[in-house]
Amino acid sequence: MSFSSADASLSRRQLLKVATALGLSTAALGLRPAWASPNGISNVYPHGAVQGRDIALAVRRETLNIAGRKALPITLNGTSPGPLIRLREGDDASLKVANLLDEDTSIHWHGLILPPEMDGVPGISFAGIEPGQTFTARFPVTQNGTYWYHSHSGLQEQLGHAGPLIIDAAEPEPFSYDREHVLLLTDWTFEEPESVFRHLKVAEGYYNYQERTIADFFNDVAKNGLADTVAQRSMWEQMRMSSRDIADVTGSTYTYLLNGHASIDNWTALFKSGEKLRLRVINGSAMSYFDVRIPGLKMTVIAADGQPVQPVPVDEFRIAVAETYDVLVEPETDRAYTIFAESMDRSGYVRGTLAPRLGMVAPIPERRRIADRGMEAMAGHGGMDHSAMAGMNDSGMSGMDHSGMQGMDHSNMQGMDHSAMAGMDHSNMQGAMPAGGLLPVGAAQPGSRYDQPGIGIDPGKRRVLTYRDLKAYSPWPDRRPPGRELELQLTGNMERYMWSFDGKKFSEVDGPILFEHGERLRLIFFNTTMMEHPIHLHGMWMELENGAGELIPRKHTLNAKPGERVSALVSADAPGSWAFHCHLLYHMDAGMFRVVKVA
Repeated sequence: MSFSSADASLSRRQLLKVATALGLSTAALGLRPAWASPNGISNVYPHGAVQGRDIALAVRRETLNIAGRKALPITLNGTSPGPLIRLREGDDASLKVANLLDEDTSIHWHGLILPPEMDGVPGISFAGIEPGQTFTARFPVTQNGTYWYHSHSGLQEQLGHAGPLIIDAAEPEPFSYDREHVLLLTDWTFEEPESVFRHLKVAEGYYNYQERTIADFFNDVAKNGLADTVAQRSMWEQMRMSSRDIADVTGSTYTYLLNGHASIDNWTALFKSGEKLRLRVINGSAMSYFDVRIPGLKMTVIAADGQPVQPVPVDEFRIAVAETYDVLVEPETDRAYTIFAESMDRSGYVRGTLAPRLGMVAPIPERRRIADRGMEAMAGHGGMDHSAMAGMNDSGMSGMDHSGMQGMDHSNMQGMDHSAMAGMDHSNMQGAMPAGGLLPVGAAQPGSRYDQPGIGIDPGKRRVLTYRDLKAYSPWPDRRPPGRELELQLTGNMERYMWSFDGKKFSEVDGPILFEHGERLRLIFFNTTMMEHPIHLHGMWMELENGAGELIPRKHTLNAKPGERVSALVSADAPGSWAFHCHLLYHMDAGMFRVVKVA
């Protein structure tokens, strides 16, 4: 995206005219008096808050300092990330968005249940916001909890076009606390997003600077034996992938941020000894998963994706892109604690501080070794003998019956294109659906790995949250069993950087996925790729079938591990057209996007 000097030269008088038209204050446009604090780090959220029934936001691109360097992010009301939006359950909200960019923009209110024309996805039920124009999203606020907002136009989200959104409950919540802080995690690159995307298409491992060395080889031999080590190396080489292709975009270009601050800023959340704190953690990054912990403090998870859950005490949790978790912590001593969010592939981290006074600091915990994807990544594909997988020619796999796949010779697997895997018959693979009917409501899907925290985490060292731990605080109203099942395969081609559902990019599909209005269905994702995918359904909740029976948790984003089958119940109670996509920004833009139509 280009940015001309003319865009940056909007006069103060022009901005004031826009402010007057929108009912915005000069502070909302970033025209702060000289004495105003630029950080506000003692607040709940350092970039200020806008609250009430009527809220105004101005979107533009301007020069800011990020991690000690000059940057040109997209700002909302003069900050990047944008301000904290605070609504109240039961109110009718009016959010007026002014576009001061030189291109179309939009805002999607992530996780909110609202009319489709207010959801903010251009080309679905909304035209977008043209330069110089305004759009007002009006909707009843029917929920509470921790959410966020972001652009759904092109790659603008990577430029900082995002912010936290909190909805205060109309009734008392099932837990109490003395103070809260919002922790918004993002990934910033000083490259233009289009350049990042181009690099990924040229070489999918472009940002992977953590390839294995000869020392790693000998360590693996000592641990696993020569034969297994050579077989695994051969498999990854022939698939033209690395076992360390954990993340497409890494710390080699990303600066990881906490509330817009890099580690060097030491962003600090304040507390008084003996207080119970609520930390609202949001992963608003474009591509990065984070492992979050506060050494020396136990965290109690009390909400997932804005919805209350039965309390789960943990030492650490992994948060996928677009997920939110609320945790309670109770620091009992008058000292500082490090808030530590490490990228899943261990290529970087961001730290902040929880302390009774500004200026305090705590040690950074020992960094973990580089994450390495082992053979467990293929566990969901069944009891295949992967020791000889290297080189398999998969060009004709579409529609192939894999019932006899166990132990087959995969010696010709080179160049495997996972986009061709759509339509495979998995009926006899380990983890397949049982014949003769639907699973009971709330039962864990065969082929799921909900009890595993994910690659690169050793659950033996500390208590780590898993999807299996999540139980709703109370049963959801719709207790009907599903009337049908719909399975979608998550497909991709790493070498060509193509991502899709059922082997088809969004540009190749004939029409929307159809839900019948009022029906109850089971939605199943089968991840046939070697990458993680956080899948987001707009407009409706997904109830994760993790084995919790009638207490299965309600989420707006579900992560699918490599080779994993994930299932959720959906009540199709929202007529209209809705976006449905992988929330990894470059995966979505590369084609992992569909439209769900409820009619």
